[in-house]
Amino acid sequence: MRFRQPFAAAFVLLLFISAAAGFSPPDYTIPTYKQSDKVLHFVAFFLITLSFYWILETSRRKVLQLTLTVCTLGLGCVSEVVQGLLPIHRDFDYYDVLANVLGSVSALALCNWYHKRMLERKRAARGYGAVPGEDDLDVELGESTESQESGVVRPTVDEELEHWDENAEDWDTTEPEPANGNTQDDDEDQGGGKKRSD
Repeated sequence: MRFRQPFAAAFVLLLFISAAAGFSPPDYTIPTYKQSDKVLHFVAFFLITLSFYWILETSRRKVLQLTLTVCTLGLGCVSEVVQGLLPIHRDFDYYDVLANVLGSVSALALCNWYHKRMLERKRAARGYGAVPGEDDLDVELGESTESQESGVVRPTVDEELEHWDENAEDWDTTEPEPANGNTQDDDEDQGGGKKRSD
């Protein structure tokens, strides 16, 4: 698992700026849009989630769960509760929580889509799909076909052509074998001549 330092630095910087703005006294001037700071909440949590998602290079499923827990639930919801509990004369606001969660989920959806596309490109560059014939499934997220592969390895066309015998019959005969187990060719060899079969 690789640690991406630029994204970690961006996350810490954005977290520090957001905390300074969110936990400052109400007389501190915070930029608003039409007397509402909901857009600021949305943008802040969009950027925080965006930077946090790319800190660790691990499977898409783990990153998705970790980012959802830390950014969306942890920072997006808990930070507003803590802000309401601290003696800084700021009130808990459900709409702030909603703006935080919407910003975080939007960034998470964008990152998840791009991460999936990036993995598909890597697989295509290597020349194989995760599940043959099922390009829409993502094995990392636990999606798989209903039945497992049978383990039967079928030969390729080239392998079949290498072992092809032109004298071999292509189809099974539909005629039953004689009761004594001898074929017509065996009768011809034993009799020394051509034998008529009725």
